[in-house]
Amino acid sequence: MEIDTVLWSRWLTGLTLTFHVIFATIGVGVPLMIAIAEFVGIRKKDPHYILMAKRWTRGFIISVAVGVVTGTAIALQLALVWPNFMRLAGNVVALPLFMEVFAFFFEAIFLGIYLYTWNRFRNPYVHWLLTIPIVIGAGMSAFFITTVNGFMNQPEGFVMEAGHFVAVNPISAMLNTATPSKVFHVLTSAYLTGAALLAGIAAFTILRKGPSAYYKKSLTLMMSVVLFFSVLTVAAGDVSAKYLAEHQPEKLAAAEWHFETESGADLLLLGWMNAEQEIFGAIRIPKALSFLAFGDFNAEVTGLEEFPEDELPPLIVHYMFDFMAMIGFVLLAVSLLYFLFLFWKKRNPYNKWLLRGVALGAPLAFLGVELGWFYAEIGRQPG
Repeated sequence: MEIDTVLWSRWLTGLTLTFHVIFATIGVGVPLMIAIAEFVGIRKKDPHYILMAKRWTRGFIISVAVGVVTGTAIALQLALVWPNFMRLAGNVVALPLFMEVFAFFFEAIFLGIYLYTWNRFRNPYVHWLLTIPIVIGAGMSAFFITTVNGFMNQPEGFVMEAGHFVAVNPISAMLNTATPSKVFHVLTSAYLTGAALLAGIAAFTILRKGPSAYYKKSLTLMMSVVLFFSVLTVAAGDVSAKYLAEHQPEKLAAAEWHFETESGADLLLLGWMNAEQEIFGAIRIPKALSFLAFGDFNAEVTGLEEFPEDELPPLIVHYMFDFMAMIGFVLLAVSLLYFLFLFWKKRNPYNKWLLRGVALGAPLAFLGVELGWFYAEIGRQPG
């Protein structure tokens, strides 16, 4: 039996990345939460917030260690599993790959200093200032690696001659057309997920042990961050949809099971499709796809009929797109409900059903990141 090495390579890389993205997301999102908690603690002179920063830092160190191992595995896979790609495109994407490593070391150096200088400064703000390069380093690490993924979605910065990349402009390749929307979406979703994780831990602890001052403060602080970045993530999703409509219309059409080119296209939510491509049980929102794609309810949206059959993404991406978007709106709704209950004196924000919703938001946020990753990679063109 002939072995399809490309398929096995994709499965191996996908498995590694699926695991790595969990720790990469924590690595980007949690440093900002640590910085926020310590800053609030210093401003309010409240030891609870300082304790949050200390505890979260200890947990963060463990996730960094695991992330380094899985990241190293991915680096090895690029050379061992995808040697032809690296031989062809290595000189184009080498700059962001190198800068990603530099950003990580930059973050790690200041993380070590931050960890071992608690209570060493007379002015506590000096110690807090060490969180800034950690947050910047984590964000820049995400930025540089996302530009590589953007390049694979929108290859730019070179000229192809005789099967080789020539006239390479690594800056142009790094700052490709896909970079702004992808970086915006990656960063906002990482910060949202980091906050949802810590809020979920607080909610779960309150459910088990009852409300305490420490966990109530932790929950309220992180839910405010969840609310803020939920809104930004929705905006990032809108920017990404408009990028797809312009540069990868076949991907957007597949995500919405949009087969025929038409103006005022409807948005399909949920539903399922049989072998004859008949759609059942979908919620149809009139003209919403046109607005999502172009900001105009009457804009023309290209259908799958316009593309060669061998370039069509698998229609399963519809479920990934839908569930990813639904998770984002669920996190937004839960955070809004929490603050409604918090400020409405007749309601208890620590009732078990709301706390369960907040606790469930943590794994849902990670599931949303995974689904977003799958959606971005499955069936993209160029493949």
